[in-house]
Amino acid sequence: MIRELLGRPGRSALILALALSASAALAQTPPATAPADPNAVVATVNGEKLTEREVQLALQELPQNSGSPEEQREEIIGFLINAKLVAKAARDAKMDQGADYDIKLEFGRQRVLMQTYLEKAAKEGVTEEAVKKVFDDTIKEMKPEEEIRARHILVETEEEAKKVADRIKAGEDFAAIAKEVSKDPGSGAEGGDLGYFAKGNMVPEFGEAAEKLEVGKVSDPVKSQYGWHIIKVEDKRTKPLPKFEDVRAQIEEYVSRRAQQEAVKKLLDAAKIERVGAPVKKLEETPAPAK
Repeated sequence: MIRELLGRPGRSALILALALSASAALAQTPPATAPADPNAVVATVNGEKLTEREVQLALQELPQNSGSPEEQREEIIGFLINAKLVAKAARDAKMDQGADYDIKLEFGRQRVLMQTYLEKAAKEGVTEEAVKKVFDDTIKEMKPEEEIRARHILVETEEEAKKVADRIKAGEDFAAIAKEVSKDPGSGAEGGDLGYFAKGNMVPEFGEAAEKLEVGKVSDPVKSQYGWHIIKVEDKRTKPLPKFEDVRAQIEEYVSRRAQQEAVKKLLDAAKIERVGAPVKKLEETPAPAK
């Protein structure tokens, strides 16, 4: 999240996401049920305590491998035990001394503070009112889009396509023929069913032919870069607008990032920043550190 924080979250990207009704962002696998007391001792390492609070923070911060929540938890505990052992060895070797160590320590401290501050800004910014307003404003900008539902049969040559057309004209079932002869691996097993699509989502020859057909009609052979098609239009409709609950998670992510952006911009606007030998870049051009 922090890596892309200072990039402007584009409204056009949000509109596209809503139009596609894409799945909500992947959530982290929840950790296994933990003891209620964050100070509970999970393990000791040469007498040093490892607490439940440390485990829970690590579960939030560190990437998780596949596996059950219990397996992930055990992996994190193993990592923290190793970390304590290695850190102790490093201190014993006096690796915690020197200018470079101090700079790295301060950099890490600033990253944690930055993350904590931005998380708070995001939490405060994601209100029901703000999320609903973005949804309503975005829906207003979305133009009605016509969709076609069609089946097709794909063959390699015009001669094959004409034979297919003749069989359909003779009364044979379109879907059955598609399962028998269509070369399209994606739709052949489904009787050639392509579902709903916008004209522009298909190659031009196919999209234009489907658009001209009335519902229930079958096309003459149509050539495209993939071969020869016989198309049957099953339905035409205006694409339904997404429902609020279906895209809530996406909008909350957008509002969260916007709130963080605004928090950083407010600090920049109030700050006196002087660069030596180089001008200060604009906010949207400034890369942010990776989390």
